[in-house]
Amino acid sequence: MGNQGAKKRKEQNARHMTNLRRLIIGCNVIYVVVRLLIFHSTFTWKHWVGLILTSAAYVIPYLQLAQMAKPTYADDGDLLDGGFDMSTGGICGYLHDIIYITSFVQLMSIISEKFWYIYLVIPAFGAYQCFGFIRGFLPQGSEGEVEDEKTRKKREKMEKKAARPKFVKTRTR
Repeated sequence: MGNQGAKKRKEQNARHMTNLRRLIIGCNVIYVVVRLLIFHSTFTWKHWVGLILTSAAYVIPYLQLAQMAKPTYADDGDLLDGGFDMSTGGICGYLHDIIYITSFVQLMSIISEKFWYIYLVIPAFGAYQCFGFIRGFLPQGSEGEVEDEKTRKKREKMEKKAARPKFVKTRTR
């Protein structure tokens, strides 16, 4: 009874990974059928490169997610941990985003090759996150600013008010 949460997480992760696998296989099948069989006259070497690129963009995050979702067992075979919670954010959410963006780009590239530019969202978001991280280490520019008279008086008033002793009213009977 004590391991019900781990068993439930293991089942949820198994279902989730199955759904991701179906999404990946479905997108690849649709792309190959439509691009190779229906639009075979316009299929060039660039489309082969795109298929290889999207396949790699599927496989790498999927394998990382599968490793995270893998349950942990004790030496005697008892379930210790049901795996990582796939509904959380962080790196798990970013890996899901890569899979979903890849499926969108792959399917929409059947319509127009300009949809490949959507892949630029991934490195742009990474640069945005890195900039926010690096900015935290940079000194803030507000230290060297000159404060005007009105702001200085307001700040001094607030400091005086904060320095005053506070009296708490109590009821006496």
